[in-house]
Amino acid sequence: MKTPEAVEAEKEELYKKAKKEQSFLRKLLRNRLSALGFFFLVLLTLTAIFAPIIATHNPYAMDTGNSFLQIGESSHILGTDEFGRDIFSRLVYGARVSLLVGLAAVLLGAIVGSLLGLISGYFGDLVDTIIMRFMDGMMAFPDILLAIALMSILGQGLVNVIIAIGVALVPQFARFFRGQVLAVKETPYIEVTRSLGAKHGRILFRHILPNSIAPLIVYATMGVAGAIISEASLSFLGLGIQPPTASWGSMLQQGKDHLVLNSSLATFSGLAILITVISINIFGDGLRDALDPKMKL
Repeated sequence: MKTPEAVEAEKEELYKKAKKEQSFLRKLLRNRLSALGFFFLVLLTLTAIFAPIIATHNPYAMDTGNSFLQIGESSHILGTDEFGRDIFSRLVYGARVSLLVGLAAVLLGAIVGSLLGLISGYFGDLVDTIIMRFMDGMMAFPDILLAIALMSILGQGLVNVIIAIGVALVPQFARFFRGQVLAVKETPYIEVTRSLGAKHGRILFRHILPNSIAPLIVYATMGVAGAIISEASLSFLGLGIQPPTASWGSMLQQGKDHLVLNSSLATFSGLAILITVISINIFGDGLRDALDPKMKL
């Protein structure tokens, strides 16, 4: 049974935690642009989750008799493409692909890259040289070019797109996280921990990693925007998500050939990519400020 002192200490800890969370949200939402980006991303996420409910038509159902309908015609909010498929419904389902690829690819790149950066920055010397020179070799190629090369090896498909983009992001995360580790490992409390005989694993994962994670979260958030652009680029080039799967990039590629008959397909898929990327970037700016301890409330 807990003593009164233990109960009071627990209440105090919960109060401090709640106050800290409120301070974080206050910082995050006090910037109007960041708040706008945050709410758009929430709306986009809900749209992707509830796509079957929000979509007004089956996004894969073809009706060639109603091809190239204009905005609002025959209950099609944004018209139809050359196969008579509803553009609005395909945009809604395309949000699923973009978010899935963006989040999964960044997660893959962040886990692998951060682990390499953690090892490289902590051990230094020969280990650092080998890992970083390999990362430099990968960074000699632009991300999209490296992703194209990987797609030509792996083949087409959603999983392969995630792997290709994720691997292309590994060098960026490795170099970024290495810099964070180099800064943290020289702090006095790490030196004290090392002098007390703590093992490398404990220092890495109990002390250095937790104190380097906040900048990584911000960097990863920004990386989602780049991953979405990469997926759209691969799909636009015909190397990414393949028809009939709804993807903003493939819709943009498909719509560029029919701008005269119906410009809605290219226009709205392009706008979806543009607004999503801008929202992620401005939300990332707000997240960086909210996680910065030097920022005032």
